[in-house]
Amino acid sequence: MTTSYQDKPWLKAYFLGPYKLKHSMEPYPEMNVYSFLEESTKEFPGNIACVYADEEMTYKELKDKVDRLSSALIDLGVKKGDPVATVLPSCPEFIIVDYACMKVGAIHVPLSILHKADDLLHELKESKTEVVVCSYRRVPRVNEVKPSTEVKTVIYTPTKIFPDYAAPEMDEISEPGYYLLNDLLEKHKPHTEQVEINPKEDIALLPFTGGTTGVPKGTMLTHYNLTSNVIQTIHWMMAPLKVGIVGKGATAICVPIFHMYGHWAIHASISWGLKIFLLDPRDIEKIVEVINEYRPAIVFAVPTHYTFFCNMPLKKGQIFYYSAAAALPPDLAEEFEKISGVPMGEGYGATETSGGATVNISAFSKVTGFMKQVKRGVGVPLPDTEIRVIDPETGKELPVGEPGELWVRGPQIMAGYWPNLGSGLEKDGWLRMGDIVVMDDDGYFKVVDRIKDMINVSGNKVYSRVIDDLLYEHPAVEIGGVIGIPDPDRKGSERVKAFIQLKPDFKGKVSQEEIIDYLKDKVKPYAVPKSVEFRDELPLTLIMKLHKKVLREEELAKQS
Repeated sequence: MTTSYQDKPWLKAYFLGPYKLKHSMEPYPEMNVYSFLEESTKEFPGNIACVYADEEMTYKELKDKVDRLSSALIDLGVKKGDPVATVLPSCPEFIIVDYACMKVGAIHVPLSILHKADDLLHELKESKTEVVVCSYRRVPRVNEVKPSTEVKTVIYTPTKIFPDYAAPEMDEISEPGYYLLNDLLEKHKPHTEQVEINPKEDIALLPFTGGTTGVPKGTMLTHYNLTSNVIQTIHWMMAPLKVGIVGKGATAICVPIFHMYGHWAIHASISWGLKIFLLDPRDIEKIVEVINEYRPAIVFAVPTHYTFFCNMPLKKGQIFYYSAAAALPPDLAEEFEKISGVPMGEGYGATETSGGATVNISAFSKVTGFMKQVKRGVGVPLPDTEIRVIDPETGKELPVGEPGELWVRGPQIMAGYWPNLGSGLEKDGWLRMGDIVVMDDDGYFKVVDRIKDMINVSGNKVYSRVIDDLLYEHPAVEIGGVIGIPDPDRKGSERVKAFIQLKPDFKGKVSQEEIIDYLKDKVKPYAVPKSVEFRDELPLTLIMKLHKKVLREEELAKQS
């Protein structure tokens, strides 16, 4: 009998080691995201909510600041449905603004601190934002674009970068419409009422996405989308360990919290009353120091972090290491598991899925003897998540085992791209993920490539992700990947080019020919790179994955 996606073969894989996981988490509660903070504060008021630059804040203190800012926002004229933008790093102020927006029914618009003026202008104009909360260092950039937007109010705050950091002396801005965040918190009393919202319809979050592929689009995520995804990820997969974690454990968030992965990790951590270590994604030494000293229950990081961790004095311990936001090379996962002594989890999703769509926890089953072999890849769909694999050219569903574009549907799927409900979705609420995947008979998925990263060599499809993974298996490669560049000899065709950042011990000792020879017996002849470029430092995206768009633009500029 042939397996189909409608059969949901992944349900038989719903185990965390020896523990059986629920097939469904329905019904999902219709609640405000703020309720997570409210409930955790009731249960664990004295628990540390977050640690940032060695400063601690309890749940009671966090909620008090959130409630005071809620009063301030209302006093400044913010109403239900109004956008409030942030340009803040991973800091407690971001969390305070986030939950204050949720409480008063405003829409939080998290913007990247790396935005240049053009990006900032586009996203502020698109969202029609009138209130911006930013770090003091970013006031000049906000001021640069402010005249061309609807921004009327700017709330600014100093943010520490590390424990001994001396925040810049702030000149008080006396112009109308500028407020110091701490002044607002001191001036206002905690807001005691909560705005009535419709969790399934009211937008809670408007993160912009698609900046590396085109014009960034605002992603409308409802309170129901966000709370459901927390429940179908952490609450579901960690349920067997819940007693030892809730109100007791800690999380180390090594990714920017203005990015969807980090933002989801904040909501997930607060929903269980956990202590959050907010960490600078680039400060690898500090991250390892925190892991070794405080032994967090969960570490949220990306593959590049694990590459660096493999060369650091990381102590073994019972920690759940989670990787997402970029492809985790199987070779890297195996190397890290030997060093850490524990299995890894890998997640897959997008801003449009509120963070998560699938998760791989098979390594836990292998360690506990419930699975003979670890299945690498992005794992199985989350509970109550429907899957289709579609031929991008014909639009028809493909048989199991054939690569095609992943389509997803579930309670976590966005309401649409701003400002039109349903935009960006197919009929009946299906979301096209833009990734080519393949599923095995057990319901485990592997991402073969991004559709936009597929390389066309004389009509032959080359999946760049496959070659990327092979490069990571080479002992000299620290970071590597391939892109397609126009073939000057064949119009409409591409050539494969590899880019490699070598490990320190191998610099200057590896040649282009060695890499090409290494790949020759591993891939088809047309998929072998025609050239290899070694760099001391490769461009990385915000979430520390290889920035292929930048590499493509550089190559096109050379040819123009």
